[in-house]
Amino acid sequence: MQSTYNLGLVAVSLAVATLASYTALDLAGRISTMTRAHLRHLWLAGGAAAMGTGIWSMHFIAMLAFSLPIPLGYDFAITGYSLGIGIVVSYFALYQVARPALSVKRLVTGGVLMGFGIAGMHYTGMAAMQMQPDIHYRPSLFAASIAVAIVVSIAALWIAHTLRDASQHRVLAKRIGAAGVMGLAITGMHYTGMAAADFLPGSICGAAHGVNAHWLATTIMLFTFVILIVTLILSRFDARTTFLAGSVSSLNSQIVRLATYDALTDLPNRRTLNERIERAIVVSKLTGRSFAILFMDIDGFKTINDSLGHAYGDEVLKAFAHNLLQCVRGVDTVSRLGGDEFVVLAENLHAPQDAAKMADAVLDRMRKGIDLANETLQIMPSIGIALYPQDGDSVDELLKHADAAMYEAKRGGRSAYRFFEAHMNEAAMRTLKIQSALHDALDRGYFSLHFQPKFRGDSGDVAGAEALIRLNHPELGALAPMDFIPIAERSGQIVQIGYWVLRETCRHISSWEASGLPSTKIAINLSPRQMAQPDLIEKMLDIVRSENIDCSQIMFEITESVAMQDAARTTDMIREFQNSGFEISIDDFGTGYSSLAYLQRFRVKQLKIDRFFTNGLDAHGHEGSAIVQAIIALAHSLEMDVVAEGVETASQFDKLKDLQCDEMQGFLLGKPLTADAFSELLQDRMTAA
Repeated sequence: MQSTYNLGLVAVSLAVATLASYTALDLAGRISTMTRAHLRHLWLAGGAAAMGTGIWSMHFIAMLAFSLPIPLGYDFAITGYSLGIGIVVSYFALYQVARPALSVKRLVTGGVLMGFGIAGMHYTGMAAMQMQPDIHYRPSLFAASIAVAIVVSIAALWIAHTLRDASQHRVLAKRIGAAGVMGLAITGMHYTGMAAADFLPGSICGAAHGVNAHWLATTIMLFTFVILIVTLILSRFDARTTFLAGSVSSLNSQIVRLATYDALTDLPNRRTLNERIERAIVVSKLTGRSFAILFMDIDGFKTINDSLGHAYGDEVLKAFAHNLLQCVRGVDTVSRLGGDEFVVLAENLHAPQDAAKMADAVLDRMRKGIDLANETLQIMPSIGIALYPQDGDSVDELLKHADAAMYEAKRGGRSAYRFFEAHMNEAAMRTLKIQSALHDALDRGYFSLHFQPKFRGDSGDVAGAEALIRLNHPELGALAPMDFIPIAERSGQIVQIGYWVLRETCRHISSWEASGLPSTKIAINLSPRQMAQPDLIEKMLDIVRSENIDCSQIMFEITESVAMQDAARTTDMIREFQNSGFEISIDDFGTGYSSLAYLQRFRVKQLKIDRFFTNGLDAHGHEGSAIVQAIIALAHSLEMDVVAEGVETASQFDKLKDLQCDEMQGFLLGKPLTADAFSELLQDRMTAA
């Protein structure tokens, strides 16, 4: 018999196949992300029902589009069986694509079984017509329809598994395109199967008086579209809910991490460290095993921040943290307290030497340098070690004592480690008191200046003086510079103190000149922290000009070791000082690098021989004299004056005079004097002249 098709229903069958395919792709992605088993099984069952109904309805709508010149109908029970087959096949497909991995063997096996299932659903639906005589199928097209079903099934499984990750690029467009291809393929399989069917002349439909075809077509279309769309809406809603829940969970995790870890280095912060130390104390009491706190900070880190910027300083901290992690065991905790302060909690130690070995390992590793911005920097820490239980039985006490030991390491020369000792507590408390006193010293007038005169080597005339700061505190008493200058340097207070020294020096020079005394050149020491200030020279000029003092009356002294820390930058700074009218002296010459190449580039006004070489004139005889003679000859060849400090004996004075030393300074010639006493010295010299 001649058959015809309703093109409208054919188009509807294609649309249903495409929508069912998209639903399958969306459900595969949704189910694959679920971790809770009961939800996964629930969505598999519900998704299989929706997807199976969609695929079945596509087949059945396509069959309803088919017509013969005889009344047609479909047996309700057999139609229900075909729907059941569609749902079972869909469950199997979703189960396969939602698995973590889909091997080639599983893909092919699953595709074959699924293909036979779809073909079974189709031909069961055909059987619901109950044709008499039975439908005759052409073997070639029948086999082709099954082959198409298998190929379509394999392709559908692979596509669904590939596109299940919703985070991949343009996944929505990919799923829509894939759904269109899958819809065409599934529809093609159906019509290939229909083409295989031959209806003999005189055939009748035994189910013609069963379910009405028009009613069935309308019901199935509406029912299918509703099921598929509702399933997609529920899937999207559930995905959105899961996403929001995941976002809240992720945000909560981030908040917890921010509260417990350092944002810059990703190391445990102070709060986490305290908790772990408390736990270590409990464990140590139970096991009898000791543990150690290694407290460290980076030597000279403030200078790095001031000279190279905070962004560069942050990179240094991250690199230091990374290298520090390489020096400890897996059971140890490396923490950043803030700034450049780091702490290592080393648990389960057999002996104090274990902590010493760890400190040595840290220092050795840092001496090899840290790679940063295509440069290798040697970033060294000072380390203080406190042991439990002998050095404290609480978190605060252990950290405080390790901190005190660390400062002792700094006082001992830096880039070293020290174990805590009881006397360090007193030193640490004194350091804190001095640091507190420095905050008030400028405002309350605790600072004063003394001036140690310098004398010409040939005539004995006063050549000038060196300004020396003193601190007289009402509680701490008179403090020597060595007691408070290093503390002021570490805390950064030395910068403001340095400006005060210059302003006070200018004020005294102005007072002496107002009294009719001769013009005097005063030397002022510059610290490393001051040298790192980008606007140092500008502020120095402002101070000198505000006091109406000529810049040539001020000479700044820079120690050789500080000058050579960044020789190129020092050279530029010296040029700026000189261009502004100031003179520069290299202090403590011979104790640092003694680089002749840079000494030539510096071209300073003076070299100041360290007191070590001055003492050597007596202690080392001819050898001592030879070294001083070489320094003086070198300076004179570079057109620099030479000042010898620490002159304390007549023999030293005579030898320096014979060696043509330009200026001398020391207790033999004149001790540091108050401003008034130095004024009297100038007055006496002027009167004697």
